Amino acid sequence: MAEVELLYKNQVMLFTQTFFIKDNKNELLLCAHKYDFDILFFVQMSDFVMAVQSSEGNNLFVIDLDVLYNMQDDMQHNRRQTMFLGDLLQRLPADKNYIFLQTVRQGERFLLQQKLVNSNCLAYAEKPIANEVLVDKLFNIFAQNKRGESNTVVYLGDKPMLDIDLLAANQIELLHYQDARSLHVRVKEVQPDVVLIEEAQYLQTEALVRVLKKNIEFDPGREIILLQSSQNPALARHALDSGFDEILTPNDADVLTRQLINRINKIRASKDLISRDRATGLLNKVGLQKKAQEWIRRATKEDKALAYGIIDIDKFKTINDTWGHYFGDIVIKRLSLVLSAQLGERDLLSRFGGEEFVVVFWDSTLEQGKQKLDAMREAFGKITFEVKPREHKNFSFSGGVADFPACKTENEMFLKADAMLYLAKEGGRNQVRI
Repeated sequence: MAEVELLYKNQVMLFTQTFFIKDNKNELLLCAHKYDFDILFFVQMSDFVMAVQSSEGNNLFVIDLDVLYNMQDDMQHNRRQTMFLGDLLQRLPADKNYIFLQTVRQGERFLLQQKLVNSNCLAYAEKPIANEVLVDKLFNIFAQNKRGESNTVVYLGDKPMLDIDLLAANQIELLHYQDARSLHVRVKEVQPDVVLIEEAQYLQTEALVRVLKKNIEFDPGREIILLQSSQNPALARHALDSGFDEILTPNDADVLTRQLINRINKIRASKDLISRDRATGLLNKVGLQKKAQEWIRRATKEDKALAYGIIDIDKFKTINDTWGHYFGDIVIKRLSLVLSAQLGERDLLSRFGGEEFVVVFWDSTLEQGKQKLDAMREAFGKITFEVKPREHKNFSFSGGVADFPACKTENEMFLKADAMLYLAKEGGRNQVRI
């Protein structure tokens, strides 16, 4: 029998004894599985500690503080006694961070909160908390931990007063620029998340922020920040009125860099809400269209080809009707993992809607795109799913590919690839057409 592969790439280890959602345990698991992670439940401290110590990868460790008020079997001398917070914190592996669940009454005790946040606390939450809310928050933490996209900052001025290495460690690229009058062209080319402008540059070209923001293609999520070296409230007011989003004082490179990183992290979180599919973490339709347009601009400038593929799971309605929508969601998430594993560094992947995915291969011809999509199709076909106890199935997808510059726009590539997908379906499925 073929080996059944793991369906979920992340795990939550939950230590709890008075299960606050005991009657809804299956519902909690169902929510977690839709977000592509599993939950392992522990009732004994020793078992939980051993699991944490041996854990590898991007896992989360959650502790329900109601264990403090329950009798423990595994304390010293094998006698049952109440565990205190100090006992709990001392026994947890010190090289990990933890999420604590507490009651509202516990949350009102500031000394308890202070001890928690000073003791490897990744986050805490107050009970009662709905299953879907808890899972949503855990998913956000997973998303933060796995984030691989880089962000771009354009710096207009003589010499960036920033820690380049610290920015790079946080996946932030710094582009130094010195011509204020062509800044709007550079911003349109690279689509940065933040634009930093030195005070001297602003004083020489006061209209540059308005020139940036009045462009119909300007991203409203982009922040334009003035680096004000002088203590001049009148200048600060005028700068804010002219369109700057924030004013920072560049007195210390380390402090300024950390301020910038915090702002980038907030921008990332906001963009994820708009451009990411919640179930898979992939780009959604909005995010893909924006990224694809940016890739077309870059491909034009760098004289590169793009291959644009559309994927559709074969007979997905039958999968849902036979084994349920919950199982259908598992198939979708498993496919997203297979596709993600074979992406190049500059390739794009989107869950375009339902069982349909779009992949954009950077620097790939039409034929190369077909070969890459065929390799993904073969990899997915090898995945074995347990549809019932001791009953296993394999599934397939069909695909169509178009390319740039043969197609000039993202919409034209989509329509062409979609037409090829239709031919693949009509031709018997489980194939890629160009």
